Amino acid sequence: MNPYFNIVMPLMIALLVWGGYALVRRTRERRTAWESGLTARARVVRAWATTQMVNNVARRVQWHEYDYTTGDGLAVRFKESGGPRDRAGGEEVLVYYTPADPEKATACEPQPGKDTAGMVFGLFFIGAAVIAILYAWTTVPEL
Repeated sequence: MNPYFNIVMPLMIALLVWGGYALVRRTRERRTAWESGLTARARVVRAWATTQMVNNVARRVQWHEYDYTTGDGLAVRFKESGGPRDRAGGEEVLVYYTPADPEKATACEPQPGKDTAGMVFGLFFIGAAVIAILYAWTTVPEL
């Protein structure tokens, strides 16, 4: 078997595992922020969109940067992806945060069921990809 094959396959698996970890981590951060009960009025500092090409299909990701002040008077600025496209700079929105990590706030409305379903679907997809890579890695004949 080609030695590069033995390097690329574990790297692909590691990248997928890291993506799964990041997905679970952000879902837990959002849920913790929603469950904390702490909210603040935030101002949209700027809004922009990025485009990714995946299999010749453009995927648009909306980004927002927010500024808010916690109940303790701490000024916080954070970025978040996936917000509404019509949210423009200068608008005021409600953000949810935790006192321990105010920079991991979210401006998304609480939707724990939808968030969990998205995480489960993402982890299912990642798991299927890892299994497919492991299967291909172990069954591909020597070149």
